[in-house]
Formats: sequence, structure tokens, C-alpha cells
Amino acid sequence: MIEQYYPIFVLLGVAIFLAIVLMSLSRLLGPYRPNTNKLQPYESGMDPVGQAKDRYSIAFYLVAMEFIVFDIEVVFIYPWAVRFMDHGTGTFIAMVVFIIVLFIGLVYTLKKGTLDWDLKKLKYEAITK
Repeated sequence: MIEQYYPIFVLLGVAIFLAIVLMSLSRLLGPYRPNTNKLQPYESGMDPVGQAKDRYSIAFYLVAMEFIVFDIEVVFIYPWAVRFMDHGTGTFIAMVVFIIVLFIGLVYTLKKGTLDWDLKKLKYEAITK
């Protein structure tokens, strides 16, 4: 039984060995000239301001959840749409209910103002919470 896993162990060993060798060669042969600009944290092209422990506005998390929800929606709707004609009325009704629930969630987050990216308002909310 364990003999079937030998190729996987060999591949894993080769991958680990190769990774170590290539990282070591890069470190030994490549230039290493650190300076203050290179060692400074980089955040989307902006200079980091404030402490890492500062709290973010809840709007950032709500927008992230919206992106995840709509990505998952595509994962469910796309295969259904490809095979639409092969399914019955029940799957159509289920998909309509699914889309309605997602639409209600979108309307809720829009009413909460999560897509209103007024920076002054977001900073004020972060300070007052």
C-alpha cells in the first residue's frame, strides 16, 4: 500500500531540494544591498501611515464580503447557465430565489453606504467607534 505513495514522496523531496538549492544560489550569487527605502513596508504605492494595530472601518470588511459573495454567485450561476436547457423549472426557481437573496443583500449594503468612499467620513467613523 505504501509503495503507491513512493512517487509522491520522491516528487516532494525533489521539489524541496530544488527550492532550497535555488534560494541558496540566489542569496549567494545575487546582489544584496539593503537600504532604508528597500526595507520600508510597501502598501499599494502609498506610504504607510499610523500603527498596524489601528482599527479599520467596518465598510472595508463589508466591501470585502460583497466581493466574496458575488464571486461565489458567479461560481453557482455560470454552470447553471451553461446547462440551463437541461434542467427543469425547479432549478430555475431556485436560481431566481438565490439571485433575489443576493440582490436584497446588495441593497442592504448600499443603504448602509459601504460603497460611498468618502475618506473624511470613513476616518470620522473609525475615530468615533
